[in-house]
Amino acid sequence: MLYYLFQYLEQIDFPGAGLMNYLTFRSGVALLLSLFIATVIGRRIIDRLQLMQVGEIVRDLGLEGQMSKKGTPTMGGIIIIISILVPCLLVARLDNIYMILMLVSTVWLGSLGFADDYIKVAHHDKDGLKGKFKIVGQVGLGLIVGLTMYLSPDIVMRENMETRVSEHEIVVSHKTEDIKAAQTTIPFVKNNNFDYASLTKWLGDHAETGGWVVFILVTIFVVAAVSNGANLTDGLDGLATGTSAIIGVALAIMCYLGGNVIYSSYLNIMYIPESSELVVFAAAFIGATIGFLWYNSYPAQVFMGDTGSLTLGGLIAVFAILIRKELLIPIMCAIFLVEDLSVMIQVAYFKYTKRKTGTGRRIFKMTPLHHHFQVQGHSEALIKRPANAIPEPKIVMRFCIVAIFLAALTFVTLKIR
Repeated sequence: MLYYLFQYLEQIDFPGAGLMNYLTFRSGVALLLSLFIATVIGRRIIDRLQLMQVGEIVRDLGLEGQMSKKGTPTMGGIIIIISILVPCLLVARLDNIYMILMLVSTVWLGSLGFADDYIKVAHHDKDGLKGKFKIVGQVGLGLIVGLTMYLSPDIVMRENMETRVSEHEIVVSHKTEDIKAAQTTIPFVKNNNFDYASLTKWLGDHAETGGWVVFILVTIFVVAAVSNGANLTDGLDGLATGTSAIIGVALAIMCYLGGNVIYSSYLNIMYIPESSELVVFAAAFIGATIGFLWYNSYPAQVFMGDTGSLTLGGLIAVFAILIRKELLIPIMCAIFLVEDLSVMIQVAYFKYTKRKTGTGRRIFKMTPLHHHFQVQGHSEALIKRPANAIPEPKIVMRFCIVAIFLAALTFVTLKIR
């Protein structure tokens, strides 16, 4: 809204109105405004949640300090959502298809997570919304994003290409025409543009359409996987918030590079016209998570609940898909992936050993993985020597350090070919 107001003021030569034309200025405003909303207005929301007795339901798993969290206000993800939406509505270009998709995704995922938290709190049901309804919501969003990218004429890309000038010199440039293609970035290969249509060549003249079908299926899978991964990661104070903020910074840099024809040429990655507007959204995302961390760090004064965790994971997934970096998610979001896999492996191994021996055994002391480090003793399959429990703040800090390493590694993959 302010963006369009400043556009009008610029027409009448109002001093300073031209600042809104600069992406970096609007991103800075979005960052500061989201940080302000999350810290200042967030305090009022926390107080309101306390008055409404919207407290966390805690199961006694025998973890140190766990039961002290009982009654801590939950559904704090509302703070994150408001802190993202308000700055974007004020300083972003609302006619940009990429921004529209991110705003729709925020509201969609926030509503899904809110419904889950509301059932938990109102009906004192720890399980909340049934899993099948969550999956339907995530699949629905994946369909919306994938089909929009396929059908919208505004979502295009320009292929990068190499021209050998001499034996030791290669110049990277981009084709002049915009194309509609189901292409993405793939690491560790010389030509890092991967076309999903290459998987459907057997369809002949319909290979391009088949490629888009595969792309939409990948979109659905990525949205569901990353959203659920962030949800599982949200088990320690500040863990999901801190790792999401770090991933948000990585995505913001990638978006800025991919939306700038000069920098994308330097990195030899595809150029995505108009996608740089998403840097404003990323800035709001980063400010919202850091601001929320002010109250969510150990000992937490508020929990984000599924309202926040499902939203954070889903937004990371949709953002990566829009800038064609979804195949980098296994590296960038490896913490979410490992949290997901730890639960799946634990359940599968327990069922297998119970069927074979009559007694179920566990690989990890407890899952998701972050709880494994909180439990004293040893796991039944991997670790035979006793291990001391690690304090919660140290686990969170170490996971965040790993997240920083993974973010840096993601950028390194773009140059290692």
